[in-house]
Formats: sequence, structure tokens, C-alpha cells
Amino acid sequence: MRSGLKIALMASNPDLYSNQRILEAGEERGHEMVFLDIKQCYMKLDAKNPEAHYRGGRVLTDLDAVVTRIRPSVTFYGCALARQFESMGVLTTNTSDSVIKSRDKLFSLQLMLKCGINIPTTGFANSPMDTNDLIEMVGGAPLIVKLLEGTQGRGVVLAETKKAAESVINAFKALRANLLVQEFIKEADGKDIRCFVIDGKVVASIQRTAAPGEFRANIHQGGTASIVKITKEERKLSITAAKALGLDIAGVDIIRSKNGPLLLEVNSSPGLEGIEAATAKDIAGMMIASIEKKLGWKKVLGTPAEGERLDPDYQE
Repeated sequence: MRSGLKIALMASNPDLYSNQRILEAGEERGHEMVFLDIKQCYMKLDAKNPEAHYRGGRVLTDLDAVVTRIRPSVTFYGCALARQFESMGVLTTNTSDSVIKSRDKLFSLQLMLKCGINIPTTGFANSPMDTNDLIEMVGGAPLIVKLLEGTQGRGVVLAETKKAAESVINAFKALRANLLVQEFIKEADGKDIRCFVIDGKVVASIQRTAAPGEFRANIHQGGTASIVKITKEERKLSITAAKALGLDIAGVDIIRSKNGPLLLEVNSSPGLEGIEAATAKDIAGMMIASIEKKLGWKKVLGTPAEGERLDPDYQE
């Protein structure tokens, strides 16, 4: 008889820091951890007996939970796999529906506005003819131009003048790409806040500062992370944003403006390296604890008991 749970991590690269930490955290808590390469999984669609298979013909029948960390380039297939596990009665940390919502930048921003969450003034277009009107719509230059499918700061350009904005938008138009044009929040001074949300609670938060000469604060773009104390308003915004998309685990990016906190975006597969290093918190362990709680699992020996807080700084 198994003493722990069997948890799969469904992702693309087993060597990434975040994925390594999740696997380690699960093993440390007494569970059997399995890495599943999304592209090596395939499935059998059957009303009575749905199955998921892994390379070599292995049938994945005894999983208790799947941690879904789906990179943007495999969103369609990764979410199809998550949906398959859900149909088999396997718990997924972020459901297929929630990941799909989070990956559609336009849809997710529309959901935010519906929930009363403020965002920078944003224009959306598909290869627009009226470039000038699109620029004026968000208050003119400087402004941010984003490809709808961008991630980790890629596909994001700061246009400091109207002429530069016209050039960038026209270049994206040539790609026939969907694009977002967004007001530039100058007073943010190259900083944003990443709030890590698990099960409706902000468990950690960091301030990310852009590298010199860079406006994007993403760690992947050379930004640095430091501990930050968030306000009640920022905490509420983060929790509401994750809930609006149905995400149990989310990285919520906020920018501080003269008009209060503004939501930038919500990440359904947030990285752990920057936030664990800056806060010294066991975020990966908290993710595993969330699975334990949902499945009603508790250690036979020792602690923590089900529902017990894992971190003295756990924020309500």
C-alpha cells in the first residue's frame, strides 16, 4: 500500500529550476513524483474508459494529481492533455479551462475589467488601418506594444515617440498579428510586483526591477527581485484576478501607478526561482501542500496536519 500520493508534473523541460523544485518538494513530503514531457504523452478518447499514455506505451492509470505547467508554445496540446486527465478523475492544479483563459491576453483582460480590476488603458487590433487612432486611444506615445502571444517579456516593445510607435505597429501589421497597445506607466520606473497566489491566498510577493536601460522587469529579461510589502488593495486585486481566471496557482503581475495598482497580466505557470530566492519561502512545498489538502491526504506520522499552515509568513 502506498504511503504517499502519486503526483505527475506535466511540463516540457525537466531541468528548469521550477520543475526541479516541484519534483524535489513532492519527494521531500513523501510522495512519488513523475515527470511527464507534454509532447511524449498521448491519449485514448473513450466515453467509458478514457486513457492517457506515455512514451513506450505506458498507461497512466494510477495518478492522484497532475501539476500542469504548460508553456505557451504547447498550450493547445497541453490543455487537451489536462482535459483528458480531468475526464479520468485526476486532480489538475490548474485546470485546462483556467490555463486557456490565462493564455488569451485579450480575453483575460476583458475578464479583469468585468471583475472591476483596473488595467493600463489598452487598445486591441488585428492589422489595423487606423494606426494613428490606435495610438491616440491609449494617450499617445510613449506606449507599449505587445504581441498577443508573447511571454516572459518577449514580443513586448516600448515605443518612446509617435513615429516609433507607428513603425512598430506597422511592422506587427506586416506579420498580420493580433496586438495590444497599452499606455506606458512612467511613474512605475521600470518596476512591477509579482504576487504568487495559491488557493486564493497571496503566499509571497516580490518587486521586480528592470535592468539598466530596460523597461521590462521580467527576471528572464535581466530584472532583479527583492522583497516587497504589498497593500491590502494589491492583495485583493491579486486574489480577484486569479479567481476570475479560475487559477489555483498564479503569478499576478501588478504595476503601481499614480491612480493605484494596475494589473499587467496573470501567469498560469509562474516561475519559482526569483520568488524563492528573494523570499526564502518554500513555494514549491506550498504547491504540493495544496494538492494534499484538496485530496484530503495527511501524513500518518508527524506533521503538518491537513490544513496546517506551512509558513509563518503565510499571508491571509
